[in-house]
Amino acid sequence: MRRLTPELRKKLKEPVGILIRGSFAETMKKLKSMVKEEKPPKIVSVGDTVSKNLVKNGVFPQLAIVDDRVMRREIPPITLTADETFYVRNPPGTITDEAFAEIQRSLRQKRRIKMVVDGEEDLLTLVAVLHAPENSFVVYGQPREGIVVVKVTDEKRAEVTEILNAMETVSKG
Repeated sequence: MRRLTPELRKKLKEPVGILIRGSFAETMKKLKSMVKEEKPPKIVSVGDTVSKNLVKNGVFPQLAIVDDRVMRREIPPITLTADETFYVRNPPGTITDEAFAEIQRSLRQKRRIKMVVDGEEDLLTLVAVLHAPENSFVVYGQPREGIVVVKVTDEKRAEVTEILNAMETVSKG
């Protein structure tokens, strides 16, 4: 298991990809045109609000990572059509080996998968960027600003690997 350090927590407040500012309608319109133009091999959504808005706007993520929370408050589970739903534990500020392995496995599938996290899903964005195919989009919400679209490239993978390597490794006690 890996855990966030205070230094990394500050660093990760900055968007990892392209920040699209605006209302849900504006950000979804821009995202849809990016998807149409670039035809990413896979789309991964991280977060309940962003996952729900993508689907509502006809953009269907192959992997939707949700935790039934918005802005740290519990919400009713969002309805997403998925071929498979599975559950993982991932405490806040960490990336568990279980969550890491499930994202890897999910991204090799051809089916739509909904991953429900008991804990917090934010940091799993990093794992998705690391393992999604080249030119895929990993999309997450930037609270009160808009959405962030990370286009998976070798440079992005290197950046994410650096962050993951800087996290504390915690052995299960």
